[in-house]
Amino acid sequence: MPVRPRSPRFARSGSASSTAHGGDPHTSLLEVSESIAAHRDLKALFHDLAARLHRVVRYDFLTLMLYEPERRTMRLHILESALPIEVEAGVEFTVEESPAGWSFERQTPLVLANIENDPRFPRVFDMLRAHGVKSICSLPLTTAQRRIGTLGFGSSQANAYTGVDLKLLTQLARQVALAVDNGLNTESLESYQRQLAQERDRLRALLDITNALVSHLELDDLRSALGRALRRIVECDEAALAVFDEDAGALRVYAIPHRDGPLPPPTSVRPTEDPLGQAIAKRQTLRLDLTRADYAQSPLWSEGFRAMLRRSGSGDGAPNGCCLPLMGRSRLLGALLLGRAHGPALTQRDLDFLTQAAGQIAIAMENALQFRQIAALKEKLAEEKLYLEDEIRTEYNFEEIIGESAALKRVLRDVETVAPTDSTVLILGETGTGKELIARAIHNLSRRRERAFVKLNCAAIPTGLLESELFGHERGAFTGALTQKIGRFELASGGTLFLDEVGDIPLELQPKLLRVLQEQEFERLGGVRTIRTDVRLVAATNRNLAEMVQAGIFRSDLYYRLSVFPLTVPPLRERPEDIPLLVRYFAQKYARQMDRQIESIPTEVLQELIRYPWPGNVRELQNLIERAVILSPGPALRLPLSELRQPPLTPDPPAHPVTLQEAEREHILRALQQARWVIGGPSGAARLLGLKRTTLQSRMRKLGLVRP
Repeated sequence: MPVRPRSPRFARSGSASSTAHGGDPHTSLLEVSESIAAHRDLKALFHDLAARLHRVVRYDFLTLMLYEPERRTMRLHILESALPIEVEAGVEFTVEESPAGWSFERQTPLVLANIENDPRFPRVFDMLRAHGVKSICSLPLTTAQRRIGTLGFGSSQANAYTGVDLKLLTQLARQVALAVDNGLNTESLESYQRQLAQERDRLRALLDITNALVSHLELDDLRSALGRALRRIVECDEAALAVFDEDAGALRVYAIPHRDGPLPPPTSVRPTEDPLGQAIAKRQTLRLDLTRADYAQSPLWSEGFRAMLRRSGSGDGAPNGCCLPLMGRSRLLGALLLGRAHGPALTQRDLDFLTQAAGQIAIAMENALQFRQIAALKEKLAEEKLYLEDEIRTEYNFEEIIGESAALKRVLRDVETVAPTDSTVLILGETGTGKELIARAIHNLSRRRERAFVKLNCAAIPTGLLESELFGHERGAFTGALTQKIGRFELASGGTLFLDEVGDIPLELQPKLLRVLQEQEFERLGGVRTIRTDVRLVAATNRNLAEMVQAGIFRSDLYYRLSVFPLTVPPLRERPEDIPLLVRYFAQKYARQMDRQIESIPTEVLQELIRYPWPGNVRELQNLIERAVILSPGPALRLPLSELRQPPLTPDPPAHPVTLQEAEREHILRALQQARWVIGGPSGAARLLGLKRTTLQSRMRKLGLVRP
């Protein structure tokens, strides 16, 4: 601050002497000693000395210059003046460019009677001459322990100090040196004590932060605890955690709240085009000047940060902040972002302490992320366990492919060709031909055979739940979603997903399926986090997808994506030479299960089976042989031939062209009428149609079929 003129107690005329006011110089020195003893604060001491020293020597201004050994400069510490000298406290001069430096280096007083034409020390003398100073006197301040600086007098009168008693002033300077040394030591001690107190408070806060953070294993709980703890470390208006997502190659930014309450959802930002994101990727600690457009406009800032920047003009100082990388044991986790709307910039000491806090935050965040991964893996393993247990309990239609026909061998050659690739396969064929078995063969011959083979019948799941089954859902995504659920695409990651009856996927769900096939990523229902997956898809249907595309009930782009490698499984009527092999296989299988002995199959039985058209294909044959084993009390297989002589379940030729839906409705209606509207059981319509009971019920609801 500029020094203002003080009270007129400083004499402006006459020569300086030990009897400036007619007092005894020894009495004056005694008063100086008393003043020194009465004051601990250096500025208060110097202010009191200024009032007493004019009894010893006349002056218009009095200065205390301290030596700074690191920079080899003389720094103006205190200035008491009756002149309007515009000099800021703290200004520095090199030793060579100031009279104080000359006196300090030589440890001898310097008295200049008139500096009007003195060419030395131009920077200092030009300033003094501009304020009417004519003569000066500089005295070194030295104690037995160290050299401190100089005590300087100035007067607007020439020759003000030519007759001064230098011996007396030297004694005065020694006393002042002791006082200044004592004051500097006191200030240093008090400053050190303040630093110790601050360090103690910060370390206590750091310990409290550590205790608070390590007790939270959920990232949302960690954010809330961090919001409360950060304000104890440093003043900040906004804070955020940027978490590096290696799979997505992006930073997920979580706002750290000021207070308890709902947590805002995270945002995802790719760091490559953002200077702040690049600094995080390079693991740089940055002190941020948020007046810089590239930093202030970073997409990493949340809406809270942007609102802070908009109101930053209401306070003192420019908006500023810092970016601290958060390092885990072996990788970059992300960064801690802090912002101030205004106020002083963060000091290096602040950054050093925040770096310590960032280390604790990184440990807590790594624990939370690992806990999330472990919880997800645990849930996934639990889902796989339940799924595999369900698979073990499932009675497969058959356990291996049986047959030697040319049509079947052609399909198996195609399976061997496509299995080693990761291409999508679409298996076509009538109901009961063994499309799932072909899908399992593709999986078992692929490089994914050590991972899960996950299946889903799209027609057996209600339309409203199919999206959740495929992609999973977050807790609270819809009514009844009490826990998080992992979908089949996530469950099958690394393995094969088999979607049976893919033609029954609703039109509104088909774009999401297309996206996961193209991008290998999706979001859970009700979630915002993008999940990467590595799935090989095998789909199957007994419907004509090309006709469905023409009818507008199936997306053409999804159809082309599914039919990269189509496989058509031949119906049983096109491979009659395989029927005897299948009959013997199923007869022995069910005989073992029922503890029966089936040793022979009559020739007429085999001939009847070969002549039958098998509208239900292998599934119908399997069920018929199971019933035959039940009805065979002896070693020969007895077959209910009357059932084979019934007319097949085929509709009459239509008198006019019908739609695919009309044909399906008529076919199911005939089966229901033949089964007397019994849906399940050995003689139910589901068995006649080769469908599961739940699948048939779903089709009936869709087609509006109700028992009369």
